[in-house]
This record gives sequence, C-alpha cells and structure tokens, in this order.
Amino acid sequence: MALKRRTAGSSRPAPVRSSFLDKVLGRIGRLDAEGLQTVVQRLARERAFLETLFDTIEDGVVVVDEAGRILYFNSAAARLIGFPATGVEGEPIRKFLPELDWDALIQGDRQGVGPVRHEFEIGYPRRRYVRLFAAPLDGEAMGSSGLALILHDATEARKQTSEAIESEKVHALTLLAASVAHELGNPLNALHIHLQLLEREVRRLRAPGDDQERDTRVARMEQYLGVARGEIVRLDYIITEFLQAMRPTPPRFQQVSLHGAVEATLKLLRPELENRRVDVREQLAARLPEVRHDPAQIQQVLVNLIKNALHAMSAGGTLTLASGATPDAVWLSVMDTGCGIPPDQLNRIFEPFFTTKQKGTGLGLMIVQRIIQEHGGRIEIESRIGQGTTFKLWFPLLDRPPVLLEAAARPKALK
Repeated sequence: MALKRRTAGSSRPAPVRSSFLDKVLGRIGRLDAEGLQTVVQRLARERAFLETLFDTIEDGVVVVDEAGRILYFNSAAARLIGFPATGVEGEPIRKFLPELDWDALIQGDRQGVGPVRHEFEIGYPRRRYVRLFAAPLDGEAMGSSGLALILHDATEARKQTSEAIESEKVHALTLLAASVAHELGNPLNALHIHLQLLEREVRRLRAPGDDQERDTRVARMEQYLGVARGEIVRLDYIITEFLQAMRPTPPRFQQVSLHGAVEATLKLLRPELENRRVDVREQLAARLPEVRHDPAQIQQVLVNLIKNALHAMSAGGTLTLASGATPDAVWLSVMDTGCGIPPDQLNRIFEPFFTTKQKGTGLGLMIVQRIIQEHGGRIEIESRIGQGTTFKLWFPLLDRPPVLLEAAARPKALK
C-alpha cells in the first residue's frame, strides 16, 4: 500500500515503490532460495501489518477491479454493508450496493475521471446514510485498473442535522401561531363588515318602499352572504391546515399496495380535474410490492400534491401519476406541466407558512413532509421554470431481497 504521487498530465495517481522493493527488484535475479524466502516473509509481514491497520479503521474500505468485482474489503466495510462470512471476493459490488450507478462509476474510472464523492442511503443490514469516496487505482500496481471505495457512516451526523432542523421547525411553529392569528383576522374582519351591511339592509327592508328598491336590496344581501360564505370556507381551511400541522395523527399502518391510495385520491378529485380540463395520465407499475403505510395519510399527501399541481397549471395541463419499485423501496410520483418553482425557493417549500400561492397557507407541503418522514420515506423534487414540477415519494420495503451468491470457489483477496 505505497504512497501515491501524481505525474504531469495524468489524473490517475502513480505508485511509488518502497525502498525495500526497489532494492529487491534490482537484484532479485541474483537471490538464492534463502534470500527469496526472506523477501517473501518480509512481504507477508507487511501485508499482515497493512490488513491489521485497515481493520482498525472505522471507515469501510473496499477495492474493486475494472469490472466492479470485489478484490478486498476491511472489517468496517463488512459491518456497514453486511457482507456474508464467506464467498464475497470476486462478486460484483452492485449485488451489495444496488443503490449506486456502478456502470457510471466504472466507466468514469476507465475514462480517467478523478475521485467521486456521493451520499446515499442503504437499507441492509440496517438503514444507514453513507458517504462514498471513490478514487481510481493505478493499473500497474494491481495488474488492472480499479477503484478504491471509502465508505463513511454518516448516519449520526445526518441525525444531528435532522434534530437541529426539527428544533428550528418547532421554533417556527411557535411563530406560526402568531402568523395564523394574523391570517384569521382578515376573514374575520370581512365577516364583521358584511354582517353589519346585512343588518343595515334588513332594517331597510322593514321600511316601506317600492318593489324595485326591495329587489335591489335583496340582491345586495345575496352578494354579502356570498362573501361571508367564502370567508367562512377560508377560515375553515386555515384552521384545518393549522390543526393538522400542530396535532398530527399517528399513522395506522397497513401492508397494502400504494395504488389503493392513488385510486381513492383520483376518485375524490375527479370532478375538479375534469372541471379544469386537466389530462390525467396514469403510468402505474403493473405489479407494485406492498408497502407498510397509512392509506388515509398517503391519500392526504396525494391530495395536497395534486391540488398544488392544479394551482400551478392553467386549464388544460397534464397531470401524470407514476409508480415503480427498486430492490429496496417503492416510489410514487406526481408530475405537472405547470409554471415550475424558482430554484431559490425550492429549499424553502417545506418551511411553515412559506407559500408561492396567493391564497395558500404554507402548511400543505409541511404536512406532506411530516407524513412521509413518519413512514420512513423521503421526497425528491425536480422542477423547471415553465415546464413543471415532479414530486417523487419513496417508501422503504420492510424486507430487502436476499443476496444470492454462487457456490463456486472465489479467489482470495489481494493475493
């Protein structure tokens, strides 16, 4: 495991042989049997020392060849990834870490691309967040080119960051109460004014007058009543959203397909979708694995996302609902052809009371995020101005499919 240096005009590090190897290689043809035995013993001690050293490192270390087959791994990598006790060497790394695009990594190695950093989530043997550092290895030292993979368990750091974010959200909710009180004041003030106007018109109706004037006053009263009804609906909406954000209901989990929640949501919103002349496209997987979730809460999530999509699109837009699965998770996506979300606002859309809608409360997406987090899932967002937005919801599978290894004998690591 020699130190590395970079040669001019090359992105791949070049090996530097130790002084011991330089001396031996220079006169290896003149060594007798005893001398060769001494060299082999020295190399064996160095190899044992390096293996012991790597096994004391807390980060996982995995070496793969140019085809992505495992050549070496240390104890930390075995614990983190969940390697079987035997039969790992020579197996494709993608069998144990299917979450990454290994074809792209290997192709980048062949093209001389420098080190790659990436963060991803694994579900086996435990749900962990992992930071990957992949660096190309020199082909002269290994007989072929390959990759050195450094795997760092970032779960605790991610947890601390999440706790800090949650603490900020709690603080934001305390400020939210004052903001909601302010929002409630506007419709209450409008109700008060229009009720006074109604009272005045009622008094005038009791006074003598002609029929035409009476009809005019009745029309005004109907107008005032319409405004009052609208403000009451607005009040109910604000209070309902606020209560759902402040007093969330624990999920009632069931092991069923997510397609049930999709069908129930579309049935509920079908009249509104048809009224807005929205073209609904369903690209749902033919066979979707069942996943543990609360159908009522997932329907609430989909209602929020679809209503946001409707507000983002003019009449005649396209709403696409899609689903699929990976070895570790099931996903649902809601895609619209609306106005899109500006890049500077994407990182704020889950904040309490932040909204891009003129009459929004800024609580809908916050509720969506909370529900998905309580399901152990995550949300991915892709948005382009003038083209639309896609929300992709990921739900973990309870049981990861077992990794099946062939019974054939495997080559030893770093022999």
